[in-house]
Amino acid sequence: MKENTKKQNINHIDYKNIELIKKFINPHGQIMGRNKTGLSAINQRELAQAVKRARFMALLPYISN
Repeated sequence: MKENTKKQNINHIDYKNIELIKKFINPHGQIMGRNKTGLSAINQRELAQAVKRARFMALLPYISN
């Protein structure tokens, strides 16, 4: 899954972009680590914040069914 955000032309990770966020969540609903995603530390923090916001806004479930 090591896809860099530059390769995917991702400038900003937003909580409203659910399709993008789902790529970085494993089947159990956990956020994948940097070694699996290939993101930089800054982008990984942005991803974590976006996932938490999307969960709070009920766009993503906290756990998978």
